[in-house]
Amino acid sequence: MLKIDDLKFSYTGAPPFVLDGLSLEIADGEYVSVLGDNGSGKSTLIKLILGLLNPVGGTILNTAARIGYVPQKSDGFNSQFPITVREMLNCARKVLKIKDKDAVRKSLCRVHMEQFENALVGTLSGGQLQKIFIARALMGSPQLLILDEPSTGIDVKSQHEIYALIKNLNRENGITVISVEHNLEAAISNSTVVYHISDGHAHVCSPEHYADEFLKHTNNTSNGESTNE
Repeated sequence: MLKIDDLKFSYTGAPPFVLDGLSLEIADGEYVSVLGDNGSGKSTLIKLILGLLNPVGGTILNTAARIGYVPQKSDGFNSQFPITVREMLNCARKVLKIKDKDAVRKSLCRVHMEQFENALVGTLSGGQLQKIFIARALMGSPQLLILDEPSTGIDVKSQHEIYALIKNLNRENGITVISVEHNLEAAISNSTVVYHISDGHAHVCSPEHYADEFLKHTNNTSNGESTNE
């Protein structure tokens, strides 16, 4: 579904590059978690995939006809604006030019939030609001769902509900998932593939292997051993 080859990007168009020769491949139906330190380029990579940024070099081949995107909760969203869940999703329906007027209710049913259709967005909890954002992303029936740190600012119980929902969309509905993560436990538990971004490159491994390497690094650090060679 997605193939990236030798991707280079900087916000100035010149070195140093945030992403420098990054390559990765994601197959249909995979659940991919993207991890890395702050500033490593995780969110930048997502914006390049979405076409919100243009690469300096390299190629991005994306065969997904439709993409759903769930940005970080704080990105340009005013929770105090007096709008209902239905009104917000109906605006998205019109932007996406979806003719089915029942699309709002259908998307809310997919995230088990139909009872909040007439609620003001500002009255929702963090977990409820994130489900609404996922419902909005699902309205176009995407083949690829991209999420940027979906558990940020959400209580633990709601986090489990959110990840169970995403995993079900992937496993039961066949939607390919790319999730930028700071939640290591969720990445290891839910992913089929993990990409770790560092030094401008993407390093691929299984969730199990990533867990082993993370624990090894943590143990070495706690014992005062340097992991730099």
